[in-house]
Amino acid sequence: MSAPAAPPGPSSGASRAGLVADAALALLAERGMRGLTHRAVDERAGLPQGSTSNVARTRQALLELTVRRLADREARVLALHEMPDPRAGLDALVGALALATHRALTRHRTLTLARYELALEATRRPELRAHFDAAGARFREQLGALVTAMGSADPARHVLSLVAWADGLMFSCVAGSFHAEVPSLQEVRSGLRELLDGMLGGPPGR
Repeated sequence: MSAPAAPPGPSSGASRAGLVADAALALLAERGMRGLTHRAVDERAGLPQGSTSNVARTRQALLELTVRRLADREARVLALHEMPDPRAGLDALVGALALATHRALTRHRTLTLARYELALEATRRPELRAHFDAAGARFREQLGALVTAMGSADPARHVLSLVAWADGLMFSCVAGSFHAEVPSLQEVRSGLRELLDGMLGGPPGR
């Protein structure tokens, strides 16, 4: 796995909170939850000591800020709001969803790894769970609207199946037993096509 990219520096025009959250995400991917401290975030972001504490005084506040930043950045990676019109057909939808999934496996691999760190921490912190679930709800709602427009007979169940498929693929290829075997874009597209054909009643090989 390649080393996590450093967050943008203060000269980038990003807000102080954004710099802190980006540095926290990079640290989570590189060092795990134990490596996430206020001091480490200051150092990673290139900010004076105490800057992170001014933005997020407690560890809980830092985690909540990081979850919100993760949701914003993943929304740009997945870009569900830019998905093709359902009337364009299944091929267009499969291509767009496969590209988004492949980006999460390759260019944004460290962001995906940070999400798993936060997801595990949320299982131990009920107060963080609420923020993590709220961030994910936006994605599920968009995906639900998409499969409904494609003619899904059971959108809630199909959203669960899609999310489970994508999460399983990403975990296996980022942190699991297939971490050294990232599938190609075409392989992701083929797997997704098989899944959606089964959901939406498409004939095999269509």
